[in-house]
Parts: sequence; C-alpha cells; structure tokens
Amino acid sequence: MAVRTLDYRPLRGALSDFSERGTHALGRAGERLAAEHLERLGVSVLARNWRTARGELDIIGTDGDLVVFCEVKTRSGIDYGAPLNAIGPNKIRRLRELARAWLAERRLVGCRVRFDVISILWPPKGPITLDHLPGVF
Repeated sequence: MAVRTLDYRPLRGALSDFSERGTHALGRAGERLAAEHLERLGVSVLARNWRTARGELDIIGTDGDLVVFCEVKTRSGIDYGAPLNAIGPNKIRRLRELARAWLAERRLVGCRVRFDVISILWPPKGPITLDHLPGVF
C-alpha cells in the first residue's frame, strides 16, 4: 500500500468550501487528484467517469501492458466510515462487470487487467491523505 500525505493547494482553493458545493464536487475533485497521482506513477489515463446504465468506472488507464480500472473514494471525514469501507462485495462485483463491458465494447480480449482503489481523506482543514492500493481485487 502506498500512502501519501499531500497538501494540494490548487484543488483546495478551487473547493474552498466544498460543504456548500456538496459531496459531488468533493468526489470530482478527488477523482482529479487521483488521476494526477496515477499519471505521476506512469499510468496513462484513457478515460474518466465512463458510464453505462449499470454504473460508472471512475478512471481507466494503462500501465505498460495492463489495463487499470481505478475506483476512487473521497471523503471529508470518517463520520460514516473510512473511504475504503464503501467498497464491499457488491461494489467489487459491479466494478468487474463494468470492466468486462468496457473491454467488450473495445473488443479487447485476453488483455491483462488490474483493479486499483484510491482512497482520499480530504478534511476541510489539514492535509489531504491519499491511499493507493494497486491490484486490490
């Protein structure tokens, strides 16, 4: 597990009071931060927020010959549990189904895939904590 504590001022300024903007804005900001993190690690981001009627894949990229499907969970606090607690067996099953749909849509068969999770704790004040778990399921 790679844990990084960040003080990411540009995004914090863009969301100086995300409580007024809601959790949707916080989630989108977290996804931007996660995509930047992955790109710094050498992952080429192919798509963000790919949607079907069955759900959404947050980030899709490539890391060498791997297709990477990354789920991002962003929270402003842990009152309702840590961000990773939001990923249970049903969510994992749905993400796998969505990944199969994305691959089938592009007629990609036999390629290697990896499922990552990025958990971001973004309190209104203080540093942002980003946990990246590559190949978590």
